[in-house]
Amino acid sequence: MTTAATGRTATSGEAGPAGADPAEASPDPAPPRPAGPQLPYHLPTGLGTRLKDGVRRVGSRSYWTTPRLVRGLTALSLATLLGLGATATAVLGGARDGTDTIGHRAAPQATRAADLYFALSDMDAQAANLLLVGADPDLAAIRKTSLDTYEQRRAQADNDLQQAAQAAAGDPGEQQAVQRVLGRLGNYEALVARAQLLEEQAKAPAGRPSEDALAAYRQATDLLRQQLLPAADQVTAGNENAVNHVYTQQRAALSSGWWQLAAVGVLALAALVALQRALAVRYRRVVNPALAAVTLLTGIVLAIGLHLVSRADDNLVTAKSNAYDSVIALSRARAIAFDMNADESRYLTDPARAAAYEQSYLDKTQAIVRLDGATIVGYNSQLAAAVTKHHADRSVPFGGHLGTELRNITFPGEQDAAERVLTAFQAYQQDDRKIRDLRNAGNLKEAVTLNTGLAPGQSNYDFDQLSKALGDTIDVNSRAMDQAVADTDSGLDTTTAGLAAGALVVALALTALGVRPRLREYR
Repeated sequence: MTTAATGRTATSGEAGPAGADPAEASPDPAPPRPAGPQLPYHLPTGLGTRLKDGVRRVGSRSYWTTPRLVRGLTALSLATLLGLGATATAVLGGARDGTDTIGHRAAPQATRAADLYFALSDMDAQAANLLLVGADPDLAAIRKTSLDTYEQRRAQADNDLQQAAQAAAGDPGEQQAVQRVLGRLGNYEALVARAQLLEEQAKAPAGRPSEDALAAYRQATDLLRQQLLPAADQVTAGNENAVNHVYTQQRAALSSGWWQLAAVGVLALAALVALQRALAVRYRRVVNPALAAVTLLTGIVLAIGLHLVSRADDNLVTAKSNAYDSVIALSRARAIAFDMNADESRYLTDPARAAAYEQSYLDKTQAIVRLDGATIVGYNSQLAAAVTKHHADRSVPFGGHLGTELRNITFPGEQDAAERVLTAFQAYQQDDRKIRDLRNAGNLKEAVTLNTGLAPGQSNYDFDQLSKALGDTIDVNSRAMDQAVADTDSGLDTTTAGLAAGALVVALALTALGVRPRLREYR
């Protein structure tokens, strides 16, 4: 027994001497586990296995019986159709909101602020003219015209300020700027009234106001130039920034929205085609009329939606880039021109500040038509050369606000209107040179008469032609901007939204009607 056991032990290949304890020959046992509750070393594999099996089963062809396939494709079709409607609503709604912000709020506010700058500038120009003509009986008609224009511009400024205050209710910075203009305008008007009263009492000759009247006017014009006009310009700049910000955001949203709408629409069409094919193959039918109608209707809705987004983008570019940019450049040019015209009168009215007013005039001239390196004496010759080159090759060899406009000609009649601005500007600059030459030659009354005269060839007449040409060019662009905004409003109005919603409801109904009879065959 022992020998046999020993032999079995030997032949089994166990190590160690015969008769050794088998426990000593076994591998080292695992270390004892600590007492207490134990966590499993591995998560249970049952859940993972079931998930894998489920995925494998759903991915197999045997799982997709006809009812399951039809129900799945129907659910996908309905989901993508709903997604198409939601995407179209979001994209087109955003387009309308953006255009509404630019066309109905920010852009009108910016042009109104520029109009305020223009009204304030012309008020001061007329105040300077009143001192300039004095009590000279030969210039009585000019005095009356200046008084009437001053009152007209004052009413215009008051109206612009009231509207600007209402529009600035939600913007603290802009509201503060408007309040600053409102607070200072009364002081300015009081100083002008005092200057007029002192001038009437002094009965001074043309071009030689009394020292008291001139001192009061200096206070008034300094207040206007140092506080009122910068505050008005701040309002304009704030609205311009708002327009640019909304425009940039809206164009980006329309670009991404177009692709989102196209992607969802293509997915919806693909789902409908797949459903149509499944019904044709599984039920051996050539076409399902209801689903064919849904597919066609979805394609039409997608095409209309993409067209509306593209059209909204085109209208946005027209309204802002083509029209508004010109409107604001021309509005600024008009406002600066009136301040420039006031500098011309100030130059004659106040000899002690003549050099400063002359430089200010040149700076404003350069803001309208910039000619690099031009001086007050050589400006006209450089302008003549630039205009000749422009007429020869249609280039724009100058900068400034008018240069911006001539590089942005877009609409019918705009080129001719802008050319009239350039012609009138050149004529006005030639008048200014004559005025300065007369003054330098000691012919002050002749200079005053030329400066304030309303006959053809006189400065105020030619300036009026410049103002009208600027207004005509602004009107061309304003009408185009309004039309682009109106086109967007009409293209994205409630009728279009109603048609889109109706088409979506019909698509959902036809999808259900086209699938339900087939599924009933399996009940």
